[in-house]
Amino acid sequence: MKRPLRSALRTAGAALFTTVAMAASALVGAAPASAAPAGLPGMDVSSWQGNVNWSAAWNNGARFAYVKATEGTGYTNPYFAQQYNGSYNVGMIRGSYHFARPDVSTGAAQADYFIAHGGGWSKDGKTLPGALDIEYNPYGATCYGLSQASMRNWIASFVNQYHTRTGRWATIYTTTDWWSTCTGNTSQFAANNPLWIARYSSSVGTLPAGWGVYSFWQWADSGTFPGDQNVWNGTLDRLKVLACNGTC
Repeated sequence: MKRPLRSALRTAGAALFTTVAMAASALVGAAPASAAPAGLPGMDVSSWQGNVNWSAAWNNGARFAYVKATEGTGYTNPYFAQQYNGSYNVGMIRGSYHFARPDVSTGAAQADYFIAHGGGWSKDGKTLPGALDIEYNPYGATCYGLSQASMRNWIASFVNQYHTRTGRWATIYTTTDWWSTCTGNTSQFAANNPLWIARYSSSVGTLPAGWGVYSFWQWADSGTFPGDQNVWNGTLDRLKVLACNGTC
């Protein structure tokens, strides 16, 4: 995702080096995949990618994209319009994601900010439910200074507000290691929220509690497409069902 985790790897400095290195190690896994896993190919991008050549990505096989919209309640991706509209215009099914900052405001406040700045949903068959990117803190304590119970409450505040406002349950992007460490490996979101798992390895590994399968797998941070490399765990027709929340 060229998320703040990767920003931290570039710019954090000595004070954050140990924390970020541990986070990156947990994300990468034992051995990076040498080829794309089975599934429908896609990608995710942020401001790190700038203006994306969407026609080239489409011609190379990408059929969906997640685009960073916001972070906390004070950051918006300056390339969001080019990325979000550009992916749509070449035919991709696309959605937007929000990088969570549980240390700066409530989950509900961040859901509202996300929706106000590109994180909404429409039943057009081309828009995925918004995604909550909740993971290692690139700015400080791994769990943002929250207890496991407080983190569970924060996530619930976000996804419940998002559902109230849009009628959709947000996709949750995370790693198994972070989820176990910072939520106590809760299973409370698995019934409603699609899982987008990050693991740079030849296998997806153990999933967070409650999710028997993943919906999306971010399997590499570079490759054929700009940004991170992903697969949808199914066919294009099934991805359209997720986008439509049934049929359109």
